[in-house]
Amino acid sequence: MAANYLPYDPQQMLLLPEAMQDWLPEGHLAHFISDTVDTLELGAFHARYDKDGPRNQPFHPAMMVKVLIYGYATGVSSSRKIARKLHEDVAFQVLAAGNFPAHRTIRDFRALHLEGERPARPS
Repeated sequence: MAANYLPYDPQQMLLLPEAMQDWLPEGHLAHFISDTVDTLELGAFHARYDKDGPRNQPFHPAMMVKVLIYGYATGVSSSRKIARKLHEDVAFQVLAAGNFPAHRTIRDFRALHLEGERPARPS
């Protein structure tokens, strides 16, 4: 007699779109980081991009900050590893909301915004 398994169809299409936040359990670190970053004043990040005009469409600073903070919190600090995690790790995918910045974009974002925080060197 054959076993009676629960349905399993890896190719099954979804009829309704899911909310990405539902992919992670309640209380997951990624939810906490997302909620926390959403309360931060990110005006300094936005100000750097205001002058670029409509041709340059950077990734949203809140998304980039969330991904970087989650990476640091989970021991992933390399821009190449973060970029890889965006394709492989559900928590990173939830925080990025379907965005996949390249490792160079992550590196440049970090360098651009860390540079603004460094104190001026005495002459």
